[in-house]
Amino acid sequence: MISTKNLITDLQQVPREWVFEYYLNLKEKLTGQDVKMLSAFNAKDKVPSMFVYFDVVSGFYKFKDFSSGYQGDSIELVKYLFNMSTRGQATNKILLDYQKYLENNTEYTPEAVMFHDKYKVVDYEMRHWNNFDQTYWIGFKIGSGMLDRYNVVPLAFFTMSKTEQDGNITSHTFRKSHTYGYFRNDGSLYKIYMPKSTQKKFIKVENYIQGTDQLKYDCKYLIITSSLKDLMAFNKLGISNIEAIAPDSENTMIGERAIGELKLKYQKIVVLFDNDGPGIKAAQRYAQMYGFSYIVLPLEKDLSDSVKVHGIDKVREVLFPLLKQAL
Repeated sequence: MISTKNLITDLQQVPREWVFEYYLNLKEKLTGQDVKMLSAFNAKDKVPSMFVYFDVVSGFYKFKDFSSGYQGDSIELVKYLFNMSTRGQATNKILLDYQKYLENNTEYTPEAVMFHDKYKVVDYEMRHWNNFDQTYWIGFKIGSGMLDRYNVVPLAFFTMSKTEQDGNITSHTFRKSHTYGYFRNDGSLYKIYMPKSTQKKFIKVENYIQGTDQLKYDCKYLIITSSLKDLMAFNKLGISNIEAIAPDSENTMIGERAIGELKLKYQKIVVLFDNDGPGIKAAQRYAQMYGFSYIVLPLEKDLSDSVKVHGIDKVREVLFPLLKQAL
């Protein structure tokens, strides 16, 4: 028999932190910190690719899973975990499970959210290009002219720091070969790229839709690629009447406002992401949300690797008919 003493009928009665802690079986209470874990949606995940984080804008926890592309709030988490079709179904499950939880446990009391600063890039130093840099980028047929156009600059080092809860500042300086800063036209750093790193290849510094500073809006079409490197490789193909941009990552959706403005400037927009599962799923989300056609290039995993392995002529030969069909 269900007790009516603590009958749960409204989602507002359920702490959002409990949803994440309960369904993801977290070993720690959520108090404002970020949690990195193996994907809850991909059993083959061997490197942690899922994040539970406190969203300072909304004031509550959300998640983002790079392995599957799933992201959202606590309701979306349950919806995806149990393959439900609507948020209403997920809400009903949360209410029922929290009711059962209260019958077998004392009332859940969320911890106060504390300040958890994150590491930020606070310093860097540019350096001159060297032969190692040349060898790396020329492999993708990307030369100095293209790198200059998109403000890609080699870095000698960069420093990251954060403020601890006791007020002390912790800093770390990184000096690695093949480290590149991605800059905007105004000189501001928005991303650091370390292609040879085995742990973290990208460090995001600020939000930016890559390639927008270089758009001239004088072409009929726009293509959304998965990365700045793919964007530059695409431009080397010499396909006319089309410009290119790239989101922060495949799993970062370009917002509706930005897409709305782009739709006013181009006759058609298409998507070209990686040809693996996460890339195709990400492209499908653009199709579902914005009605964009997407292309799956049947060569290497991404466009730049395809250019590296097969050359510009072969990639153009394979891609152009697919692009023409999508447009």
